[in-house]
Amino acid sequence: MDRKYWEDIAANYNKEIFDVLRNDRSGVIVSAIEKLASKEKTVIDIGCAVGKWLPLLATNFRHVIAADISAANLEIAKEKCKEFTNIKYVRMDMSSDNSTVTPCTVAVCINAILTSSLKKRINFFKSLSRCLVPGGELVLVTPSLESSMFTSIIRKHWKIDKESRGNNSPRTAIKKLKNLKQGNVEIDGVPTKHYLEAELQLLLSMEGFIVETIQKVEYGWKTEFIKPPKWLKYPYPWDWMCVAKKL
Repeated sequence: MDRKYWEDIAANYNKEIFDVLRNDRSGVIVSAIEKLASKEKTVIDIGCAVGKWLPLLATNFRHVIAADISAANLEIAKEKCKEFTNIKYVRMDMSSDNSTVTPCTVAVCINAILTSSLKKRINFFKSLSRCLVPGGELVLVTPSLESSMFTSIIRKHWKIDKESRGNNSPRTAIKKLKNLKQGNVEIDGVPTKHYLEAELQLLLSMEGFIVETIQKVEYGWKTEFIKPPKWLKYPYPWDWMCVAKKL
């Protein structure tokens, strides 16, 4: 999940990376953003990738900063959103020790804090605070560890899909267990950080945020299984969405 990873994947981003905007069953993220929107406000899209959320932001805010670690992603986003003149594109690494950005009144960060590195995640959460003026609002979406475990239980219990055997050596098993204890779940062989609800509340409060709401962003079961059984409906798999205010 470093810069090279995102630079390499940029050209195939739509095929490789899960589309949160399209799969959000109830549109809760769009609703949260629209509640905070104003033509008097500025907004930063942290980890904007190829710019899927930029048209919504550019239409609803006075000025948009599109920030991403990948220059290739930013070029794609810029080409897709060239009709909008109120977007500034900035390459930056939010997980570095010294990231700087002009503070905005609203920040949106959707499934961007995925690194398995604890140090980088600590830096990233500190950077979230620097992106906002006092009183600014944050919409943060992260993968849910509870949902990942729920899906794993269902897969095992009802034998849905076939799990890849992969490398089942004792050393690999121990490594996977250590990763899981820190919320790092392997997706296509890449350790990807997933968060507990209580963990998010603590992390945000440590960086000077008041968490106003936490709710589920629900997806269909086809996002988890190749052939989900017809009886498998509610409760659906989910990400966490936090709306928080900077003190």
